[in-house]
Amino acid sequence: MEGLAKIEDLGKPRVVIVGGGFGGLELAKALRHAPVQVVLIDKQNYHTFQPLLYQVATAGLEADTVVSPFRQILDEQQNLYFRLAEVQRIDADRQVVETSIGLVRYDYLVVATGATTNYFGDAQMERNAIAMKSVEDAIELRNTVLTNFEKALQLGDEEQLNSLLDFVIVGGGPTGVEIAGALSELRKHVFPTDYRELDFRQMDIHLIQSGDILLKGMSAEASQASLKYLEDFGVQVHLNKRVKSYDGYTVTLNTGETLVTRTLIWAAGVAGAPLTGLAPECLRKGGRYAVDQYNRIQGYPNIFAIGDIAAMVSDAYPEGHPMLAQPALQQGRLLAHNLTRLLAQQPLEPFRYDDKGAMATIGRNHAVADIKLFGKEWRTQGFLAWLMWTFIHLVSLIGFRNRFVVLLNWTWSYFTFDKGRRYIIGRVRQPVPVEATTAKAIV
Repeated sequence: MEGLAKIEDLGKPRVVIVGGGFGGLELAKALRHAPVQVVLIDKQNYHTFQPLLYQVATAGLEADTVVSPFRQILDEQQNLYFRLAEVQRIDADRQVVETSIGLVRYDYLVVATGATTNYFGDAQMERNAIAMKSVEDAIELRNTVLTNFEKALQLGDEEQLNSLLDFVIVGGGPTGVEIAGALSELRKHVFPTDYRELDFRQMDIHLIQSGDILLKGMSAEASQASLKYLEDFGVQVHLNKRVKSYDGYTVTLNTGETLVTRTLIWAAGVAGAPLTGLAPECLRKGGRYAVDQYNRIQGYPNIFAIGDIAAMVSDAYPEGHPMLAQPALQQGRLLAHNLTRLLAQQPLEPFRYDDKGAMATIGRNHAVADIKLFGKEWRTQGFLAWLMWTFIHLVSLIGFRNRFVVLLNWTWSYFTFDKGRRYIIGRVRQPVPVEATTAKAIV
């Protein structure tokens, strides 16, 4: 069965894009005037702006402000068709993609499936921890945090209480640092008002980092500043320590130390999300496809990979480019150009990554930024970096409505210290049942 039965055959080469993340969406948009038929396949019907998921998780933003429906983004692109489906297998010999809605033929296939959470084979951690890769994850974390406090109001046993009030974040990259900073703001400005019966001096926030620095990949100044900001905010940062196990209640570190928490947030690593069907030799460590300088997957002249799933190895990037939005966006734009050149039988242009730097925010008025402009690197921390982070993330959102709503939310929260999205709707993670050992009987 052809999965695209209702799509008109335009008599043009068909480019099938699997995945509507930063790279896949940018490629689809960049092909709007190309002499091709574009088919975008994704298991969700929306694009997610992942850099702001942590704000959904910490009640700073509504979920619908960080997502945009594909059909709305691409509604005026006449050569593009979107299909909601899950890809099950690639059949390179027949040049078809097997999906949950049937077979989809392609002339050129682009894998842009991005990354998934990497638990490094720890099934127990995967079962008990909360990741931060999707809108569902972010909402689940928000629900869990708020539910913990509602349950804490029923308890008198100190250890049980601490297990609900304390949080452990694993991973000292941008996601871990930003969640830690956001939770510390909530602890100071919001939770004491909402839950007056609880003593939030007992709420501990632990950030576990296996290396000796935070924000690996950024400058030493950014790493040192982020550590200072977090410690000033009362976050307990554990460097050079690893989590050995987590059973849903007790966190055991490689040093033998233990922490008690019912909420462990896993931000310790990601891996590529490859598809079934291609030769195993084209996969590198970390689940990323080995691609050449034109983003062609090794051994497949008409199959490409871009973004997090692509490992373009070079002297400058021996492990491939960083799994960030900018490499994906740039690869998407260049691949659109190269596909047009390919159809015109012109030589392809190699990819050259334009590293624009990196930044992370650590709560109100505090951020770190390493910006590369005009061949020079500019490093700043504190309020100026926070303003830069705010502006860049605001303009990077898709759609005027999302930008306007986020700006209003941020402005309101900045002047009122209020984060109004504190409701519990949907899943709650509770790996270990909470025992109301000393419930409040009569009020």
